[in-house]
Amino acid sequence: MKIAIFSDCYLDLTGGIVSSINAQKAALEKNGHEVVIFSTGFPRSTKELEKLAKNHIYQVPCCKLFFRGVAPVSRRPGIIEKWLLDKHPELKDFDVFYVHYESGCSIAGLRLAKKLKIPSVQVMHGREDMGVDCQIPLGFKTITATALNMIHAMYLPHPVKVKKDEYLADTFAKARMWSLMVNHARYADALIIPSEHFARKLGHYGVRKKIWLLPNGYPDERFPKKPAVREFKEGEVLHLIWHSRVSGEKRIIPFLKALLLVNGKYCLDVYGGGPDLKRAKKIARKQNLNVTFHGNASFEEVQDAIPKAQLDVLVSYNYDDYPSTLVEAEAAGLPVFICDPDLEEVLPEKSFLISRNESPEKMADALNTLFTRPEQIAKMSKKMLAAREEVLMSRRIKLLEKIFNGIIKK
Repeated sequence: MKIAIFSDCYLDLTGGIVSSINAQKAALEKNGHEVVIFSTGFPRSTKELEKLAKNHIYQVPCCKLFFRGVAPVSRRPGIIEKWLLDKHPELKDFDVFYVHYESGCSIAGLRLAKKLKIPSVQVMHGREDMGVDCQIPLGFKTITATALNMIHAMYLPHPVKVKKDEYLADTFAKARMWSLMVNHARYADALIIPSEHFARKLGHYGVRKKIWLLPNGYPDERFPKKPAVREFKEGEVLHLIWHSRVSGEKRIIPFLKALLLVNGKYCLDVYGGGPDLKRAKKIARKQNLNVTFHGNASFEEVQDAIPKAQLDVLVSYNYDDYPSTLVEAEAAGLPVFICDPDLEEVLPEKSFLISRNESPEKMADALNTLFTRPEQIAKMSKKMLAAREEVLMSRRIKLLEKIFNGIIKK
């Protein structure tokens, strides 16, 4: 098959979507498919663009001065479509357009698929309503969400209008973002969601088509060969690791506040960047927390660090779908500390520590209980190790190929 991937989250970024695309691209190419990626990115020299092209990666037209936070922003979808048709006329001969995310480059991929009569597959990775709620300053949330929703509706039809309610769209800003997500999901020929809990939420707000459940996978070539059972003994330092974005939706600040209330000895290594990095460093320094910030690190660096930890940390709440953080922890047999009960369904049973709610106080309570029952680390690790082969990308990719073949034959 000839597969074109479109994503606004790939070049110049780290995180779950990037890891997912890289792992799937490698697995698909290993199985003999041709895969080309189109993505937004920061300005590059001609030499750098040529180097990317050798790996079948192309940067679409992007805004040179305006960036959304620390991420590159594409030009308008119409401009990208014109550029794609002009620079890559071979796209008309592709078998499937595979789309990640919901912004300019992704919209252009979906629209172009319809124009060229090529089947499209959309992956909905996560909660953009919570992204706006956590990252946009108070007073600008509704304005920002309304603007994003209006721009999105200029390019893709919006037959579904999500209204403010008492469920997940409990603010006008969240309702606008749910409208954007639902209508984007409805437009593609096939829809992939990594977890059941997110699929249920999209269905609640109006996605009626068949949803394929396809969790993220771990690259076979990097799969840890014989990870050891993690052990923790009374009086030892508990080694924690964080390898997610350092941002509001991932809730690093509440976790640092929880560490202030922890009674046992610990150390925390933080891998990742984001808008809350500077603030998190300041809090850790001021409160004399035993935290080391490594900043943005390569996939390989993070994977090399994971085996040294005894407990992974993912304390997002009502946000994550099935993040790569959990996939990487499971592959390494590393227990995970979570707050969100939705994430229980994507983890092996009894392989995680969960706080009673998302507050710093309850997170600290859960960790303090662990210090009194250190043997729980080994028990959770054994559960992770027993199930870890299920996250191999070679297993996940079979379903993705089935989805592609199914819509191509229609």
